[in-house]
Amino acid sequence: MNLLPFSGPLWLDVSLWSADLANLESEIRRLEPFADSFHLDAADGHYVRTLLFFPDLVARIRQITKKPLHVHLFATRPMDLLPLFLDAGADWVTLPIETGKRVWQAIEQAQARGVRAGVSLELETPVEMVRGFRNRVSHIVLMGTPPGVKGCGLDERACDRMAEAAALLEGSTARLLADGGIREETVPLLRASGAGGIVPGSLLCGAADPAAVHAWLKSL
Repeated sequence: MNLLPFSGPLWLDVSLWSADLANLESEIRRLEPFADSFHLDAADGHYVRTLLFFPDLVARIRQITKKPLHVHLFATRPMDLLPLFLDAGADWVTLPIETGKRVWQAIEQAQARGVRAGVSLELETPVEMVRGFRNRVSHIVLMGTPPGVKGCGLDERACDRMAEAAALLEGSTARLLADGGIREETVPLLRASGAGGIVPGSLLCGAADPAAVHAWLKSL
């Protein structure tokens, strides 16, 4: 399984939340050439107000594509749901650092199954917290918008937070991704701030020419 690189081409962890959900299989086929992995937000309706990708759906997606599936689990009780997503075929899982001690249990459970585990940080969470995870997870996701809310612009703090995280992770085995507010005008800023990967949604899924957008993103 490929690691998410700090250097080299930008890793594209394409969010299927922005795909045409009524035609998900055809959308996966259409987007597959432009995705390094597929990002699946799994939300329980409690941790965030949104209800999103559930284990049976992830298991069906696993049958459709060989691309890595990255489940970002927004759940109040992650330990109750995580085994279901691992059984469904998740290749990577991300747990919000804000879930506290339970995040370590979830990380250890995923890693014991051979799955890449990481954490995400919300906008109000001090970036300094990534220090304790730098060599214990495969990736760290910085949220640039509130979780579970679609269509928000990139928060003005996001690039500074990205640069701070990149400095803290220098020399680390953990890889850094930007999630939320991914727009044509924001990706170069996030990339320059240290993002090794992004979670593009409508930027790629809604593009009239996804091949051109893909080529541009890989050139950054």
